[in-house]
This record gives sequence, C-alpha cells and structure tokens, in this order.
Amino acid sequence: MFENLTERLTTVFDELRRRGKLSEADVDVAMRDVRLALLEADVHYGVVKDFVARVRERSIGHEVSRALNPAQQVIKIVNEELVATLGEPDRLNLSGPKPHMIMLVGLQGSGKTTMAGKLAKKLRAEGERVLLVAADPYRPAAVEQLQTLGERMKIDVLADTSISPPELAARAQTKAKQGGYGIFILDTAGRSQLDGELMNELQAITAKVEPAEVLLVVDSMIGQESVNVAQGFRQSVPISGLVLTKIDGDARGGAAISIRSVTGVPIKFLGTGEGLDALETFDPNRLASRILGMGDMIGLIEKAEANLDAKTAEKQAEKMLSGDFTLEDFADQLRQVRSMGPIGQLLGMLPGGGGMGKLAQQVDPQEAEKSLVMVEAIISSMTPYERQNPKRINAGRKRRIAGGSGTEVQDVNRLLRQFRDMQTMFKRLKKSGMRGMPRMF
Repeated sequence: MFENLTERLTTVFDELRRRGKLSEADVDVAMRDVRLALLEADVHYGVVKDFVARVRERSIGHEVSRALNPAQQVIKIVNEELVATLGEPDRLNLSGPKPHMIMLVGLQGSGKTTMAGKLAKKLRAEGERVLLVAADPYRPAAVEQLQTLGERMKIDVLADTSISPPELAARAQTKAKQGGYGIFILDTAGRSQLDGELMNELQAITAKVEPAEVLLVVDSMIGQESVNVAQGFRQSVPISGLVLTKIDGDARGGAAISIRSVTGVPIKFLGTGEGLDALETFDPNRLASRILGMGDMIGLIEKAEANLDAKTAEKQAEKMLSGDFTLEDFADQLRQVRSMGPIGQLLGMLPGGGGMGKLAQQVDPQEAEKSLVMVEAIISSMTPYERQNPKRINAGRKRRIAGGSGTEVQDVNRLLRQFRDMQTMFKRLKKSGMRGMPRMF
C-alpha cells in the first residue's frame, strides 16, 4: 500500500539528506515536492494545503535551524504532522450493558459483508461471544456469503429475508440477550449510490435498536470520493467510526490521509487483504511510518507472534545454526512465513531506508510468492528419505521430482544448491561463536 506516495516522499527526503544546513529556499523546494506527491496520491486539496503550510512553518523556524541534523528534523516534522492529520486512534465503544449492536453501513461493493466476518473473528479472539446478522434482504448473495463465513468460523448467523431490516435488528437484539451474546454485528444493505431509501432504512434501524457503534465501511480505492461518501452518510446516520477496506490495493493512499481530517470521524480499522485475518486496528503512528518508508516493525512482530509457534521456531533456528537442518525443516520454515500473509505485505512492513528495506524494494512480491510456491511444490514432491538426505538425490530422482512438481530439473538443481549454501552459511555462523542468534531467527 502507498507505494507511489512512499516512493515520491523517499526521493524528497533523500535530496534533503544530501544538504547540510537547510535554507528557506531548500525547504520551499522540498515542500513543493511534498505537495505534488500528496496531490498525486489523491489526498484532498484542502488537506494538502493545510498540511504543507504547517510543515513549512515549523521547518523554517528555530526547530530546524538549530538542529544538529536539519534534514532529519524536517522528516520528523513531516511524520508528526502526518500523524496529526491521520487523527488519534479510537477504539470500539463497548461500555454499558450487553448486548452491543455494531452496525456496518456503506455503499455496495465496499466490502461490508467480508468486514463483518473479519470483525466477528477479531472480537471472538478477544473473548466476546458474537452473533452475525444478515440485514441485506435485497441481495441474496450477501446473505449466503455471510452464512458461509459464519460456517467457516463457527460463528452463529441470524438471517430472515421475510422481515424488514429494522424488525430483524430487534429480533437479533432479543436473540442476543437470551442467547448470551455480547455483541451482534448487523451487515446492512448497500446501494450503488447515496439515496433516500437507503438512509431511511438505516435511520429506522437505529430508531428501533440503539447501536453501540455505527461503522462506515469505505473502499479506499475510490480516493477522494470516499470523503463525499462519508459526509453523505454522516448527514443521515450517527457514524461513530470509519473502516477503510482494500488498503493493500491502494498504491496512492489519499483516502486514508484525507478522510479523518475532512469528516472528523475517527478511523477504527483497516482492511489489509482478502483473508479473514487481514484486519488491523488503526494506529496513526504505524501508518505514518509505513507511508514515509520507515516500515512497520511492530506490525511485523505482531504478525509473527500471532502466526508462529515460538518454541518450534526456536528449535528450528537451533537446527539451522547446527547445519543439521533438512529440507523438511526448510519447508516448515517457508510454511510458517507464508502463514503470516502475502510476501508483498510483509516486505512493505520493512523499513525502506537501508539494509533489509533496500532489499525489499528490489524484490518483486509476485515473483517472490511464485518462487515460494515452487519451492514448496518441489519439496512436497520428494520422498521423506530425499528430504532428510538431499545429497542422495541423483539425476533420476531429480527428473521424477521435477515431473511431480510441474517444474524443470534446473529448478530442482537451483533449490538444492541454495539449500547447500544455506547449510554452509549457518555452519560458519556457528563457528564464529554467534550462538545467541536462534531467538533472533
């Protein structure tokens, strides 16, 4: 996400770092480039104007002129002002007596139904008993999709297309009270555009059952139009929070930067992919770091903690350093990494300024994903004996493995060569006395 904006801003910052003392003219040139970068990212013009003015005012003052490293100080100011523009983090308001109704609203195609499933899974993981409510009787596919998601997650779904959504909301509240559910999530109907009929229905639901939260689900790919959508809904229903979906596909990022500043409604969640786990609680500091190419190591660590088994990973790291690890161990490592999410998303969380960040910028995420799939296919085509004894894989075995994995013999040779190189590298690490590294791995 935000690839284009991050690339443009990184270029601006690199130019600033080449200069020692910054003149007012240097700051003006940098601010002009920052303005263009934000406008190209489809950030609202008014937001860009105010943002650049604030950064410029601070950058030509004592705060920068007296700094030991003026360029770094300007970057720090940009980061702080970006965080301020994104707004303070805001959590779900689930105080008061249960059950709480969370109502999801938005235009058709914004991703409400999938978001209902993601939110239900997240809340259940936090200890809540959740009921999903299919309150879109006009689109049978939406009801079926929510029921399918509920079955996959083993979360109850209430649906009845014979009654109106306000009546269904009231029935859901009764069922939640009697069934011991702490939260019920209402997946309401969307329209292709803002219309009076949609708004009247939403108003009728909120009149029937008072919601704890009304979350507007917005497709971040629509750019500045998302601001108009948010303002339109806010005039009719009490929007308490925003959920931005398809953030992973938004290379520009204008919606995320603009919408809070213009509407005043806090962003609560970000949808970062198709999977039911691809939901992040909004954190302006972490999002600003990603936009500015500083990565999101905290997010990467959280993904690792959620998906990797610490004891297993440490045992595998010990085996790797001993040089005794096998292709089976290697395949297990790959599977654990892939369980954390798409490679492109993981690479995007690495800092862009140096070392691993520069490597990440040179890697094509799609090619990297293909390579991992191919490696896993090759190893899966081997017998247990071959995985434990890769040195015993002769020409005949290689042909069989290549045929079984849909690859070429040279692909098998390349994997085996890379595996031998890894074994050699880790043996050297062990000899050099780096015994404390397993925890890092």
